[in-house]
Amino acid sequence: MTISKSDPIIILGAGAFGLSTALHLTEAGYTNITVIDKGKEVPSGYSAANDVNKILRAEYEDRFYTDLAIEALEAWKTPLFAPHFHQTGFLHCVSSAAPLKAVGTLNAFRASAEAHPRLRKYVSPIDSRSDIVDQFWQFQDGPLTGWHGYLNRYDGYAHSSNALIAVQRACVAVGVRFLLGQEVVEIVYEKTSQGGVKSTGVRTRTGAYHAAKLIIVALGAAAFDLVPQLGTQVVAKSWSVAHVQLTDAEASVLRGIPVTYARDFGFLFEPEPGTNLLKLCPMGGGVINTDPKTGVSRPPATLDDSAFMPAEDEKRVRKLLEHTLPWLAKRPLINKTLCWFADTADSDFIIDFVPETSNSVILLSGDSGHGFKMFPIVGKWVKPLLEAKDGEQPVERWRWKNPKPKDGKADWGGDVSWRVGNTQEFEEVRPLPKAHL
Repeated sequence: MTISKSDPIIILGAGAFGLSTALHLTEAGYTNITVIDKGKEVPSGYSAANDVNKILRAEYEDRFYTDLAIEALEAWKTPLFAPHFHQTGFLHCVSSAAPLKAVGTLNAFRASAEAHPRLRKYVSPIDSRSDIVDQFWQFQDGPLTGWHGYLNRYDGYAHSSNALIAVQRACVAVGVRFLLGQEVVEIVYEKTSQGGVKSTGVRTRTGAYHAAKLIIVALGAAAFDLVPQLGTQVVAKSWSVAHVQLTDAEASVLRGIPVTYARDFGFLFEPEPGTNLLKLCPMGGGVINTDPKTGVSRPPATLDDSAFMPAEDEKRVRKLLEHTLPWLAKRPLINKTLCWFADTADSDFIIDFVPETSNSVILLSGDSGHGFKMFPIVGKWVKPLLEAKDGEQPVERWRWKNPKPKDGKADWGGDVSWRVGNTQEFEEVRPLPKAHL
């Protein structure tokens, strides 16, 4: 199927991947783009990027993604994205109690950063507590027992929600249409003369039909609902998030600290300006929600279902605070939630035509918990696929796959080297409902 610059294109999902695609296709000359999301505003509550901040880390064990991340971080310094980029540095460590897997992963990331010509000058070793406290006095009350690793001052974080808002406004300014608060429940197909099918548009829960020549599905963890052909190659997984509310004085003390990551506990950021919220995330294997009918993990039905932090995760983030900022370790944790993302077996993205749809549906998914940093550039990866004469994704590792779980269960990502801990089922960790007396 060929598509002209004026043909109607519908992008499903107004998160990072969907908005970036709308922006880049518009810049490439495509003039008839509509973005649909069931959230009533941007950032959508259903987007994994609906958050105060996300780590922007350039170094990977894999040089392929390291080079892409460097390209992305340079794009974060351009006018549209720069207001939301905070180059605070990335303090990447393990404690003396860290498991061997965490230590090995840390060493691999450090070796990658030290070997890369663009990064090595920003990297310095952390061999002792004093190496941390001498640079970041805010941690002087923390024992930091056995902490060692490295500091990369090239890295930092982005205010993700604000970045989404900025890109949506940029898209609107160049003519992209947004249909928010509309849940698409079906991609509509028709038969072709060759005996196959192709999409003609989408239908919403209210019955409204929207025609399009091309459908781009950028729904993250919810993609399976509209593209069941996915099977288990992309599954929903989540990590939890919580916050500590600080006073103005407390927040000013912590302003400018690096993203602080202990692979055996979790990570924290400097407080969010304006709200004074200190965000905390545990490091672990994550949570899945397996549908017994399909064997595929899917996000829970409502956002309220995810409004908690598992007990073991709370222990991890409090341990992180005990090591770094002990004066906060017993503070109440607020705004707890599970952040659901689209996970693949090898952490590779999937950017490809859905098979047997006559090249009329593209899947853009599999952020695997590391995709947001690519926000400024991920959308431009759709154009080479869209314009490929043979319709084949030129990057082999981003092609449609048909993997099979090793143990017959769709619990992807557990063997990925950068994750520490076991994956748990949603039903095992969700709080018991409160009794109504």
